[in-house]
Amino acid sequence: MRHASVAFVVALAAGIVAGPVAGAACSVKSGPSTVALVELYTSEGCSSCPPADLWLSTAFPAASPQLTAIPLAFHVDYWDRLGWKDRFATPAYTERQYEAMRANRARFVYTPQVIVQGKDFPQWRGSAAPAALVAANSKPARAEISLEAESQRGSIVVKATARVPSGADRRGAALHVALVDDGLASDVKAGENAGVRLAHDHVVRLLRSGPAADTNGNIRWDGSLPLPSEAGNSSTLVAFVQNSAGDVLQALALPLTASCAPMR
Repeated sequence: MRHASVAFVVALAAGIVAGPVAGAACSVKSGPSTVALVELYTSEGCSSCPPADLWLSTAFPAASPQLTAIPLAFHVDYWDRLGWKDRFATPAYTERQYEAMRANRARFVYTPQVIVQGKDFPQWRGSAAPAALVAANSKPARAEISLEAESQRGSIVVKATARVPSGADRRGAALHVALVDDGLASDVKAGENAGVRLAHDHVVRLLRSGPAADTNGNIRWDGSLPLPSEAGNSSTLVAFVQNSAGDVLQALALPLTASCAPMR
C-alpha cells in the first residue's frame, strides 16, 4: 500500500471511532457507525508473514488516537513445528482462525490472512484496501458497546457491556474483550525466519469471551485481565460483538494511557 493510501485511511478516521467519554479517561462508548475489526493471522515461523505484520503497523499506526478500523494480530501456533516457537501464539487463536474458516465456508486456513468484519479480506495487499475499509465503516452499527477499565497492580479490571438491538443479529452474539500490545519484537533463531528481527504491533496478548446476548440483546462481561510479564510500549483494550454467523456487529478500542495505564 502506498504511503498516500495509508494517510488517506487514517485521515478519514475522524468522527468514526468514538473517543473517550468526557471526564472519564478510562471509559469509552461506541458510536452510531460501524468500526471495522481487522484481524491478521500471522506467525513468527512463517516467511511470508513479515510483510503483513509491516502492513498492519503501517496502515494502523500504533497508539494513534484516530483509526478507521481496529487492528488485531492473532499469532497462530501451527508454524511452531518448524523449529521456532512463537511466544505470542496460542492454540486458542488457531481455533479462532478455524472458526472463521468454517463461518466463511472455506476449506483451509493460511497465513498471513486478513479478515475484516469476520470475512476474508485478500485485497489487503492492493490499492483498493483503503476504500474497502471506508465502505465497511459507512454502515450503521449493529451493536452498542461500552467499555471501562481500572488499572491495578499487575492487572486491568474491565467492565464491558453491549446491546444488540436487532433480534436477527442476536443469534449466538457474544462480547469479546482483548488486551493488545504494541512495540514488541523478537530475534528469531530458527525456522523460516531464522536470523531475522521481527517487529509487531497490535498483538493480542489475551482474549476473553463473555456470555451470549440475553433475550433483550444485552450482554455484560466483568473481569480482570492479568498483565503479561513482557510489556510492549503501549497497550489497548478492545471489545467487539460477533454472532454465530461470524459477523462482527461492532468494535471498540480503549487505549490504556494516562490514568488507566497498566501498573506492572
